[in-house]
Amino acid sequence: MSRPAARLLAFLVVLATFALGGALPASAVQATTTAAASATTAEAASATTAAAASATTAAAAGPSSGTTWFGPDIDWGDDAPDGYAGRLGATPSMYGVEIPYPLDRSARKEFLRATRAAATQGAVLVVSFEPDRSLGSLTAADARAANTLLEDVHRQYYTQVLVRFAPQMNGTWVRWGQQPTQFVQAFRALATAVHAGSSDALMVWSPSYGAGYPFGESAGRLQDLSATDVSKLDTNGDGRLTAADDPYAPYWPGDSAVDWVGLSMLYFGKGKATEAAGRDVPLTRNDVPEAGEVSARFDETWGYEQRQRGSFYDRFAVADDRPMLLDTGALYDHSLRGDDELPVKQGWWRQVIAAVQDRPLIRGVTFLETNRREPEAGNRVADWRDTAVPGIAGSFRTDLERAGDFVFGPVTERVTPEAGAAATDQQYDTGGDQMAWIVWCAVGLAVVFLLSGLFGRLLPSWRYPDDGKPGRDLRLDLFRGFIILAVVITHIEIGGPYSYITLHAVGAITGAEMFVFLSGMVLGMTYPFAIKKFGEWAAAIGAWKRARKQYLVTLAVILVVFALSFVPFLNTDAITTFTDRGTGTGGVGAEGRVYDLYPNAMQLLAYPPPWYAIRQFLLLEMGPWPFNIMGLFVVLSLFIPAFMWVIRRGFWWALLVVSWALYLFQALNPEFRPLNSQFEAVFPLLTWQVVFTHGLVLGYYRRQIIAALTGRLGKVLIGVGIGGYALFLVYVWAGNHFGFTPAPFSASMYDQLYNTAYQRVDLQWGRLVDIAFFAIVSYAILTVFWKPISTVIGWLWIPIGQASLYVFVWQVFFALAIASIPGIDWGNAWIGFATHTLLILLAWYMVRKRFLFSVIPR
Repeated sequence: MSRPAARLLAFLVVLATFALGGALPASAVQATTTAAASATTAEAASATTAAAASATTAAAAGPSSGTTWFGPDIDWGDDAPDGYAGRLGATPSMYGVEIPYPLDRSARKEFLRATRAAATQGAVLVVSFEPDRSLGSLTAADARAANTLLEDVHRQYYTQVLVRFAPQMNGTWVRWGQQPTQFVQAFRALATAVHAGSSDALMVWSPSYGAGYPFGESAGRLQDLSATDVSKLDTNGDGRLTAADDPYAPYWPGDSAVDWVGLSMLYFGKGKATEAAGRDVPLTRNDVPEAGEVSARFDETWGYEQRQRGSFYDRFAVADDRPMLLDTGALYDHSLRGDDELPVKQGWWRQVIAAVQDRPLIRGVTFLETNRREPEAGNRVADWRDTAVPGIAGSFRTDLERAGDFVFGPVTERVTPEAGAAATDQQYDTGGDQMAWIVWCAVGLAVVFLLSGLFGRLLPSWRYPDDGKPGRDLRLDLFRGFIILAVVITHIEIGGPYSYITLHAVGAITGAEMFVFLSGMVLGMTYPFAIKKFGEWAAAIGAWKRARKQYLVTLAVILVVFALSFVPFLNTDAITTFTDRGTGTGGVGAEGRVYDLYPNAMQLLAYPPPWYAIRQFLLLEMGPWPFNIMGLFVVLSLFIPAFMWVIRRGFWWALLVVSWALYLFQALNPEFRPLNSQFEAVFPLLTWQVVFTHGLVLGYYRRQIIAALTGRLGKVLIGVGIGGYALFLVYVWAGNHFGFTPAPFSASMYDQLYNTAYQRVDLQWGRLVDIAFFAIVSYAILTVFWKPISTVIGWLWIPIGQASLYVFVWQVFFALAIASIPGIDWGNAWIGFATHTLLILLAWYMVRKRFLFSVIPR
């Protein structure tokens, strides 16, 4: 055979091998829903959509009659829903957040973070849009942009949003305060956009409790107001803005603009029933609220110097049968003497609970939950929190539960981080029948495998020079190089021939299964040399140090990616969030949903950072999706010394029995997770360990197993197994496509086979068979055709395979870099081909130069 012909044959063999071993992990080139969706997937999607629709309808209608949503208005810079729910010991049904308006890039990120966090608990979100520029400069375009975002989050999470635009607009302490004409115009503009949209968001008009109005600074001063505003604010027509004027009516946007009414009613610990106390009145001590204060406020009699025309509740809620949202809380100054914190705060919230029970149109209550400097307290730090002290939090929860009127969460569909991690396992459109790719790729490899025996005899010089001496098996290194490159290609979401091969001709094998299996096999081969050289205990210490290094590098990658999210021109959302393609566990109803894979990461910046955020970080419950399998390797690495101790003493069979028992336990208890780490949703530990432990055993006994399989009987059995598996797949495929029943199997077997035998997360029997099939076939092909394959591609794949973990770490940043380059048509095949080629060569160059080898595990 001529040299060009040999190279061509080698290339075709490599291409066939490449086509069957691609990677299909979490994400890939944009794809549509699989054409031949299974009945199982359709049922799951239908159930998901129905549940979501039910939750959405229930939320949009408000809480059921006689009940009230409740929750905190937290400081999102230092707190989060997970922290609040943990302190309260229960899940609220509502959260409040303040967002600058109009929405710039930073505000959008804040809003999305709050929405995703609320969605993890199935809570309603009360978003206060607070203008950060003059009301007159706000435009209809700003309103439409806000509505678009509201529609996006509603479509993705089915979250019910209550929009409080420019709350407390009747006060002087906010920049948008006491500007009735421009406020009403801006409110109506936003309401028009929201009501015309499909977000189901509800507009809330929410002034501050009116006692003390016009709140000092503007009393008697109308010179800075327009003639229109003077006319509106001077409700009694005496030419002055005084306590005799209506604190609410001038700011009313109109019936058509308002869905809910709201009121801010805060307890500052000062003032009297007949006199409001402003900022000029010092707070000198902490006092328990007077009996009946909250009820008197609702009756509009507390703190007023003059009689009011009627209560806010009656005028704006009862008159038009509108639901009402109450924003409340009690201040406590730890630097002052007086009553203890619990009596002060409990005295207030018990009055609030009683008032809500007497007023059925109060359908939502947000309790201020923050620790901040308060002008009303002389600019000292004031504590509004009801859950900061465990005893107070317990009393608060108990009183809410005993009342029986307050709804605990979830009240909408929950979209948890675990669901986000699980969603990264998506099925993709392969241009037709997914099972057909498995069938014909298996047939093609089986034919090459069976012909390899003939080629091995005709061309013995091409064989791998296996002299039986200990050392690295370059076939495994080359194979690992191919697998890790397939992972890199798939995680970089661009088009091109490489992506087509790894996405479409993958069979049921992904890089993940083979990556785990080969890692176990290589460790099974190399660990005994460490024992022989250093001793068993020293080898174990070395293995644990390696696991520690893997863990620390994993934490470092998570932190570095998080830090890079603050760089404006980097699109870290490409790897810190995941967009559902509608072909995952959530079904088509979840298509377009964006999951946050860094839950509570912002709380790591708090001082001190809360324990729940630290725990999520240390237990790898957050991180970029292309990196989630790294947690599996960290955990498995901890058990290598124990596994090898058992194997070396001849009890490999006991290890495999335990391994299969854990696998079966997980199969029978699919919801069980020993860890809550991100990888568990896609690579469940008790399932995927079976691949790793078999790799360890096979690696340790590699010589004996190869000898058995290459004997006469072994060759016959392997040939029958490989050929029989391929024929079985062809048989059931033919029955489906030519209209006959493939006896003894059912007529519907082919249609059900992919979803009952080849699901990746659960490593079903078809995938386990394919791992063995692909490993044997690939090893045989590499053995027989070693010289032409290694000549053509060995220079690239072997060094990369020897540093596969190192390349896996760097691929996260490759994916980020590509996602951050704007204005390029990444779907163009030539651009994709050039980009993938350059990145592959870059990875090879970094390995050759041993760049940061001392830091990053290999």
